[in-house]
Amino acid sequence: MTRTPLDGALWLVRHGFPVFPCDHPSTPRCTGLHKTCDGSRGKHPAVAFTRAWTLDERRTHETFARGLRNPAVAVGACSGPGGSRLLVVDSDRPGAIDDVAAAHGQRWPATMRVLTAKGHHDYLWAPPALKLGNGLGALHGQFDGDVRAGNAYVVGPGARHASGALYELADPEQPPVPAPAWLLDALVTKPSFPSRRTRWRDAAPAGGDERARGLVAFILDSRQGDRNNRLFWAACRAAEDVRAGREDPRDALLGAAVRAGLDAREAAATIRSAYNRMGATA
Repeated sequence: MTRTPLDGALWLVRHGFPVFPCDHPSTPRCTGLHKTCDGSRGKHPAVAFTRAWTLDERRTHETFARGLRNPAVAVGACSGPGGSRLLVVDSDRPGAIDDVAAAHGQRWPATMRVLTAKGHHDYLWAPPALKLGNGLGALHGQFDGDVRAGNAYVVGPGARHASGALYELADPEQPPVPAPAWLLDALVTKPSFPSRRTRWRDAAPAGGDERARGLVAFILDSRQGDRNNRLFWAACRAAEDVRAGREDPRDALLGAAVRAGLDAREAAATIRSAYNRMGATA
């Protein structure tokens, strides 16, 4: 149904999603508007997407018949039921947002999903009065991915990734559903970041690697409300050490997180997220 850029673009406009063309990785050189390509082929807008999108089928045919271009969705131009606005959750690995939902004691809803090269894009409707952007809010450090809302765009079904992977609809019959309340609450909540205090080193437990002991003490020094963010920060530093060939302290980090009051499953997911983000194996 959406095996080619034109097929994907037509499917999108027929379902009310504003479309515009992006660079395609198979063209000899990048066709994006930018002056210098950063090497991420297939994702650069070929037009000023905030005003050059279309919902017209004839124009879509003309645009995507001129040459290879990936279809993309102008997120901020999309309007849903009751004036709701489009929110796209971009998971960098399969099930990333599902894991976050489970960590919050929730079940991720079935919604429109586009399978990507690394994970998937989940399309949702958000209340029109809620001013969302690309920030993760309280999900910072918990989620392997990003969100797209407002003045943003996402590559759509029918697009080809630089790796050769095709963006495809998981279920063409599944429309976007309203974004769950817990997700919206998290996105509008200001994130908290680890404090750069140094006194935690004095509380490091004896024995073992000094840096690992410091990370454990840093987690144990957490207060309610910043425990998960501090765990993520510590796990990122541990992942850096693992990549440098040092001993892996993840078990010690998990034990410290549980002692600090975090749920073991949630803490394990946070550590895994940090290791994935830093390119280490967890």
